[in-house]
Formats: sequence, structure tokens, C-alpha cells
Amino acid sequence: MNATDPAALRKSRLKLLLVASIFAAPFVLALLLTLAGWQPGAKGNGLPILPQRNFAQEQLPVRLADGSDWAWRDSEPRLTLVALPGPDCAARCYAALTAMAKARMMLNRNQSRLRLLYVGTPPADAQRDGMANYWQVGQDVGGRLAPWRPRQPDSVGALLVESNGTALASYPAGFDPSGLFRDLQKVIK
Repeated sequence: MNATDPAALRKSRLKLLLVASIFAAPFVLALLLTLAGWQPGAKGNGLPILPQRNFAQEQLPVRLADGSDWAWRDSEPRLTLVALPGPDCAARCYAALTAMAKARMMLNRNQSRLRLLYVGTPPADAQRDGMANYWQVGQDVGGRLAPWRPRQPDSVGALLVESNGTALASYPAGFDPSGLFRDLQKVIK
């Protein structure tokens, strides 16, 4: 076989292209699937917050009961579940808050990686039932969380916020607490 033989040279190039295409095929397939919008197992129960917002950078103030401001940017890798009640938070609202606190408890050893923040006036039975044992209670200074607050009476919505202050997902009034728990299991490991 002569190195300058055109047939042998063509055959060598064809083998090289075949090997290169075997390695390039998964990347091309992944690119096509991504451009088509398909994401494996990325279906969450919350609604993505688009465009993304960073509450720490926006300096969105939430005043806690002790007079201090809520630190959106956490020193540890912990997410924050923000509960936003609709008008007249009562029995159904309180049941949803209890389900959210239960979802945190069900994270077992990872429950310390989730902070619970209630922004609004607590329900009437909250003090008696020990809501403060699970939730930090604060007020939205300036009303900048209003777009995510439900309008229906006796309801509650939620936001999931990363430890750097980036809002990840919104759970509008009437959300499924078990779906929230599945989402928490995915992001808190």
C-alpha cells in the first residue's frame, strides 16, 4: 500500500470521519433536544419565575418581627420557602402552611437546608398552634412581593428562593403540597 494511493487515502479519511462522527453524535443529539425544549426529568410542580429575579440584588426588604431585615443571601447553602397569604388567612390557608412545614419535616436530615418565611399577617390560630416554631414571620416593606400574593381569600401561595437570593419557582394558591415536597426533594440533597 502506497501512502500516496488515492483509494487508500480516501479510505483512511472515511475511517477518521466515521470515528469522529461516533464521538460527535451524542453532542449533536443533545444540542437538538435542547433546542427543541426537551429536558430530562426537569418537570417541576412549581411555575418557573421568568425572567429570573434575585431578591438579594434587588434589595427586596422583608422586615421580621424583631425589627431586623430578612437576609435573602444566606451564609449556608439553604433554600427559602416563602409563604404569601391571600386576604383573610384562616383555616384553609393555615392548613396549607401546616402542609408546607410538614414537607420541610419530611426532608429528615436535610430539613435544616430549608428556611420557612411567612410574609404577612399570621392567621388568628397561629400563635396558639405554635406557628413560630417553624416559620419566621415578616412583613413585605414596599409590597414588592405582591405579584405572587394570591387574591383569593383564605389562600396561600409560595415562592422557592435559592440561598443566593434567586427566586426559582412560584406555587400559586391551590398548589399541591405533595408536588411541592417532590420539588424540594429534587433540589435539596
